[in-house]
Amino acid sequence: MPQSVLIIEDDVRIRRIVAMALRSEGLDVQEAGSGEEGLERLGERRFDVILLDLMLPGVDGFEVCRRIRRTSDTPVIMVTARADSHDVVAGLEAGADDYVTKPFVAKELSARIRALVRRSRGTGLRQRITVGDIEIAPEEGTVTRGGEAVELTRTEFKLLTELALESGRVLSREELLERVWGYDYFGDSRLVDVHVRRLRKKVEADPSNPTVVTTVRGMGYRIPA
Repeated sequence: MPQSVLIIEDDVRIRRIVAMALRSEGLDVQEAGSGEEGLERLGERRFDVILLDLMLPGVDGFEVCRRIRRTSDTPVIMVTARADSHDVVAGLEAGADDYVTKPFVAKELSARIRALVRRSRGTGLRQRITVGDIEIAPEEGTVTRGGEAVELTRTEFKLLTELALESGRVLSREELLERVWGYDYFGDSRLVDVHVRRLRKKVEADPSNPTVVTTVRGMGYRIPA
């Protein structure tokens, strides 16, 4: 079956052009013209990826993303007008997995969508990984801390798993982009930094003084052996 994508975009012309381009790439595309309609569609069926414009009237993209994250770990790619905007970081903090800037190339967007879908289908690892009081079950896609379940998005789970598999070794932002997001040539290190911050809020006893996911200045991140 083709990957299913929900486009939430209020500009009819842009929405239809993007939908047509993604359909030509073999994707199953549904459309919503507002945040409210998008949330309604999401209540009706499951999608593989959500393409979400940030600047929506009424319920904006940031709030839509926050509401999605309360109940779902479906990958969200946000659409923004400026790559250097603070909106990028704010959108990632709200729970988006990736972003694209207008105008974008349909083939690049479809490549990102397919990369997120491939990643969400699991690691194929059967063994459990233990980091202190954190236990990761890659096959089940679950994490516990001190026996209590930790709710992670798919991106946060993949990030934690990749770091745990290389416990003691520093992984650069570029390497994490390739391992977690599935690409490196058009990636952005902000994706890594914001998701590390989000991950720390969930797995660290004190996120401001991390001991699980540590920073190695000028190099990247690691989980101490």
